[in-house]
Amino acid sequence: MTQLMKSLRIFANQCRNCTTKSAPSIEFTASTVNIDGRKFNRDKWTNVTPNILKHLNRNLHLKPGHPLCLLRENIISFMYKSFPNRAGNPIFSIYDRLDPIVTTKKNFDSLLIPEDHPSRKPSDCYYLNKDFILRGHTSAHQEELIASGLDSFVVMGDVYRRDEIDSSHFPVFHQAEGVRLFAKHELFDDDRQSVELFEDGKRTSLKQEYHTEITSKKLQHDLKTCLTKLVHHLFGSDVETRWTETYFPFTHPSFELEVKFQDKWLELLGCGVIEQQILYNAGVPDKVGWAFGLGLERIAMRLYEIPDIRLFWSNDTGFLSQFEGATPDKKIKYKSVSQYPQCSNDVSFWLPEGGINPSDIYEIVRGVGGDIVEQVRLVDEFVHPKTKKRSQCYRITYRHMERTLNQAEVNEVHKRIEAQLTSELGVTIR
Repeated sequence: MTQLMKSLRIFANQCRNCTTKSAPSIEFTASTVNIDGRKFNRDKWTNVTPNILKHLNRNLHLKPGHPLCLLRENIISFMYKSFPNRAGNPIFSIYDRLDPIVTTKKNFDSLLIPEDHPSRKPSDCYYLNKDFILRGHTSAHQEELIASGLDSFVVMGDVYRRDEIDSSHFPVFHQAEGVRLFAKHELFDDDRQSVELFEDGKRTSLKQEYHTEITSKKLQHDLKTCLTKLVHHLFGSDVETRWTETYFPFTHPSFELEVKFQDKWLELLGCGVIEQQILYNAGVPDKVGWAFGLGLERIAMRLYEIPDIRLFWSNDTGFLSQFEGATPDKKIKYKSVSQYPQCSNDVSFWLPEGGINPSDIYEIVRGVGGDIVEQVRLVDEFVHPKTKKRSQCYRITYRHMERTLNQAEVNEVHKRIEAQLTSELGVTIR
């Protein structure tokens, strides 16, 4: 397939996932999961739930007047203005409507993620079956886009991860992935006659075995300059930032960028020099590049001072009206319309032999309680001195974003959670 045909196919995929799509048609049978007419055979890996699938097609990052859409437009504006070609046109192309259902090969193998990596475990992500998954990161599209002939692009969209439950975590959130590739003459300009991109060397903490030291340094400088300017563009030139070294399977060296917010250092994004093997596998052996990934909610919560991640999914006009008609660069501070009271119930149980994974508990609570569950926290744990059985107590905090809950309806939800914990995980309620 030619590069042009590949690019046209990717654009067609974007059109099929436009913002005008309605809520997905979902059907679970004994042997399949059916989503908008697509059938996925269930197997032992299947752990996706109707509660999660209902978030498909919401496309909050494309919804006019939504804070995530404003942030998306602000990031795109920065990338367009900061990276023009000689004709003045932006070199970055934007892909923000790609299908969130991807193969496990795209989500993991294409990014060199090892078979035993924790991110592959069913406790960490949502499988339709062994071969298909709700993408855990927008990087799942990286190899395909590079193979289509693209050198500079940004992918934005919804991603899905099984996670803890609190005000800053939600099983669905949004990411932006940026990639830029360089040929030798693009990275070194006038110095290209005296330097080389590649060498048959050794991997160190500073570079990959395929790259010369100057290649790695040049890529790191270009990447950090881009992202520092992006953060200053979003938060202001006076924001404090710092870089820390980290590890990702798909980049080396790898870094995290932190910003100081309310006297605390907060991780904002991860990035690094793209592993050369990924470019080889994509059919691009003569270029090098960098990549970054950032969470839109994490930035928007700091940028607009939004206290609870569930608010992004609210249809409350009191929330959405604060962003209606705003321009991407407008400074907005979210004002709480009403603080509805919490209701908290504890659930205590004896664990079955072998124990259980906390993410399975979270998933059941989330599946039954939905978005009225504000937080799930382990508050007590002990081992019986005689039977050696282990007991845990979780405190579930309920709060509706749009009205006051009464204790009776909370108790009803709580009873259903206890029943499902018992039937699915084999716990014994105390």
